Parts: sequence; structure tokens; C-alpha cells
Amino acid sequence: MTILGISCFYHDAAAALVRNGELMAAAQEERFTRKRHDQSFPVNAIRYCLDSQGLTSLNVDYVVFYDKPFVKFERILSTYIATFPKSLPSFLKALPIWLKEKMWIPQTIKRELSYDGEILFTEHHLSHAASAFLVSPFEEAAILTLDGVGEWETSTFGVGRGTRIDLHYTTHFPHSLGLLYSAFTYYLGFRVNSAEYKVMGLAPYGEPIFSDLILRELVDVRSDGSFKVNMKYFSYDHGLTMTGKAFERLLGQPRREPESPLTQFYKDVAASLQKVTDMIVVRMARHVERETGQKYLCVAGGVGLNCVSNSHIYENTSFKEIFVQPAAGDAGGAVGAAFYVYNTLLGNPRTYVMKHAFLGPEYPDAYIEQFLLANEIPYRRLERRELLEETARRIADQEVVGWFQGRMEFGPRALGSRSILADARNPKNQSTVNLKIKFRESFRPFAPSVLEERVSDYFDWNRPSPYMLFVATVPAERRTIPAVTHVDGSARLQTISREQHELYYDLLKEFERQTECPVLINTSFNVRGEPIVCTPEDAWNCFMRTEMDSLIMGSLVLSKREMSAVDKTKIQEQVFEPD
Repeated sequence: MTILGISCFYHDAAAALVRNGELMAAAQEERFTRKRHDQSFPVNAIRYCLDSQGLTSLNVDYVVFYDKPFVKFERILSTYIATFPKSLPSFLKALPIWLKEKMWIPQTIKRELSYDGEILFTEHHLSHAASAFLVSPFEEAAILTLDGVGEWETSTFGVGRGTRIDLHYTTHFPHSLGLLYSAFTYYLGFRVNSAEYKVMGLAPYGEPIFSDLILRELVDVRSDGSFKVNMKYFSYDHGLTMTGKAFERLLGQPRREPESPLTQFYKDVAASLQKVTDMIVVRMARHVERETGQKYLCVAGGVGLNCVSNSHIYENTSFKEIFVQPAAGDAGGAVGAAFYVYNTLLGNPRTYVMKHAFLGPEYPDAYIEQFLLANEIPYRRLERRELLEETARRIADQEVVGWFQGRMEFGPRALGSRSILADARNPKNQSTVNLKIKFRESFRPFAPSVLEERVSDYFDWNRPSPYMLFVATVPAERRTIPAVTHVDGSARLQTISREQHELYYDLLKEFERQTECPVLINTSFNVRGEPIVCTPEDAWNCFMRTEMDSLIMGSLVLSKREMSAVDKTKIQEQVFEPD
């Protein structure tokens, strides 16, 4: 049985293919179109999923969409009517998009896929819940979903048992933790639905001096984590912006202009927001624990990508284990919708456990070599042992290396297949990689990749964290990896096992053999404002537009140091494609 899950038109369009109960492929549309957070119908991601298994739409038994557009449209209309006439400009902008695209999902699916089979719809938060629980290692677990908004719900909790999921709706629009965080993201001058993680990274540079003000005026939080947002200060329910003048008057400063200097005031606002978010998430998790009596917890929804809050759940509850879906946002809804149909609606037993997120395209050496030869790009081919030794040596010699290997990651994090790697021991690498490679803000932290069996030697952490969705403290006496230690002594942790990614694990082992350090900087292979690279062509373009030193694609090694100036100019003229 083959089921195709689809998410699109709201945020991070994606497709996922489940075949006989196994997740065979999943990818975000942005990786193919090169449009960050592409929301359009994911025709390229769908084509990849089918092609990767040698299938066409004729082989698909069910197509399932990750939410219910008519219910969502009902909520939007109800909100616009309730907030009229303030909502008129937003209504006039949204209505044509709904009438042209978002209301016609079945017709779009049939047209784009030449598909005549059955099309199903799941509720948004049910897709989130299924994306975490049904692929988790738990036979029974509590479930917590948190995001901006689905149809009406903004957070839910419940229990998963076997193939069954029972959710209780806890919070409804406009009261939303995800939208609260996005509103502050907007106020801080960052892009909504894109840069919330920047706010999380900025928070340790500030003091939470506004947290009491937020709790007194902006959000009323109860002991069980339920809350209400004071909509007097927000405009996301009716306007084209997230906040307005009342919000600015309350905090005492205007909204920060994008790209303007980040003063201490805005850093303190970020710290205050993160503190309030942590408090709400922990209270919710404690309530879920009390109500369900479960020992394990599954988390999904966009707020599930807040690794700081996730770690606070571990610290402040008794859950033995927490599984956070690596593509916790809307992209992961495609996975959840497909598994919900297969396991819950159709009653098939669960056989799949998500042990890694390497579900995207891969490119064999023959393909990469053909591209390099066609563009007269100089390279060397190395055997596996030599490749690992030379790559580790280059990193130890303070080169910044583009690492392009195997299947692309699904979700927002690079986990060792489409990564930029550097030496975590060198404190200069934090600024070098930020400013010369990623072209991004200097405050942004980097994640460490560490051998799973060595994690406790460097961090106050004793369990796997394969998806960079938890933070751990780097004890003062063990701070020999300054480039991945944030200003508050924390690190967004990725543990690597050989089962998860054999080649990347072996690279870390080789780096450890050469340097006695099993930790590397691992950041996503892209520059600011672009999606993570997908193809060898993408990787090459990114490599040549930055000050990366080397590019390792499959078993092929490219080095700028070994290229002549003529080579570089000629290659850039042939291949470089400006934004």
C-alpha cells in the first residue's frame, strides 16, 4: 500500500511517501525551487518521492492532505467578521488567494499528479500528533502539539496507544504560543515564520527584565499552562502586521528596523520572551504528565523546534524519554497525515520507527563527477579511508569544509549530509563561519556534532539527541570547544551514532583519532536567506560564493587552495548563478 502525504499553501510545503508502513522518502519543496520556506504546491517534492521508489501516481492508493482547508477558511472568515472593519485590508488581500488556490486542494492534486484516486484530509494538529507518536519508539505515550494555528487549535495534548491517537483541544485561536513568539519575532525586526530561531539564539545575550511585564499585560498564564493573549496589543488576528503602536508603547521602544543594530534593549526583550515561553511549555508538559500518567512524551508543531524549551521539559518533568519530530513544523505534517491514514484509519500495525531524518535525494559519484567534468572543475577522487583522513586533517588544519554526502535531511537542520564543518576547538571559527561563510548575524550560535558515546565527556547530557532539538550545558571545566559553546554556556546538541549516519560517524571518529576531540561544528550547508543545498550544483554554487576552503562531495575532493586563479574565474563564469 502506498500513501502520499502533502503539506502546502501555509508554510514549508512538503511531501512524504509511506509504503507498506515504512517512510521511504520525504522532502521540502524549498530544496528544489531554492525559494526559502516555499509554500506552493510541492510538485517537485512529490516527483522526487515517487521517482525515488520507481513509482507514478498510478501506484498511489491514497493522497492525504495535512489539514482541512474549509474548516480553516471558516475560522479566517469568522475572525475577519469579528474584527471588521480593522480586518478589511487583510481580508481583501487573503480572499483572492483562498478562492484561487487554497480552497481547491483536490482539484490541484488531481491536475498536478494526474491522480484519480481517493483524497483524504486530516486535522492539522492530528497530523502533528501522528508525525511524532506514530513514528516514535513508544507503544504508548503522551502527546503535546504546539504551533501558530491549525484550523482553530493552537495547541493540543492527548495520548497515543498503539495505532490510536486521542487528543484534547487545549488552546484555540487567537490565543497561540506560536503566534505570540512570531509577534515578538516581528517586533525584533526578524522575518515571521522564518527567523524565530534567531530570537532563541539572541535570548542568551539579554536579561529577562520584561518577563513580568509580558505576563502582566500580554499573556495571562494559568498553572496548567493554559493561557490567553491580550489581543489589545496584537494585530495578527485582523491585520497585515503582527504588532502595532500599542505594543510599542507598552515596551517603550519602536519595532526594530530589519538589519539595524541590535541594542541591549532588544536582546532583553528576546530573553524575556524565551523565559515566558519556557514557563508556558513546562507548565503544559507538567499538566500533560499529570493528566495522562504517561512515562514518555511526543512533541510536534513549530514550537517543538524550540530546543531550549524542549530541554526545560526534561529538567522539570519526570518523563523518561521525549521524542520530538525532527521536522516538527508544517513540513512534518505530510509525514503525520500519511501515517495517520495507514496506521489509524486503515488499522495497519505500526512497524516503522524514525531513527534518522535522511529521507531526501542522494547523488552517486557518477552524477557528481559528470557535473564536475562538464564544467571543467578540478577534483580528486579518494578511497574511503583516505577521504576520512584527509577531511579530518583539513578541518584540524582550520579549513572550513562543505560536506555533501548521501541522502538529504528532512526538516530544518543539517545533520551530517548537507553540512558545513569546522573545528569546534578554535574560538575564531564562530565568527569566521558566521561572517565569511554563512553571511549571517554574528550572534548566531553553532551546533556541535559529537560522538554519541562521548557526549557526557563534553556536555551535561546522557542520552541521544540526534536532531539538534535539545540544548545541553557545557560545564566550565570542559569548555575546550568554544566555537560551539553559546554565551550562556549552552550548546544545541547533535549526537551521532554509526547506525544514524555511518560515514559522518566515521569522520568524527577519525577527527577524534587525529585531535583527541570527538566534536565538530556542524551548520547547515547554505548561506543566509537560502534553503539548505540539495544538488551537487547547489553545493558548488554555495562553495564558490563563500570563503569555504574545501568541498567534499561523495568521494570527490575539491579545494580552492589547489585551484589556480584562472580555474576559479573560469568556473565562476560558467556555473555561478546570482540570486
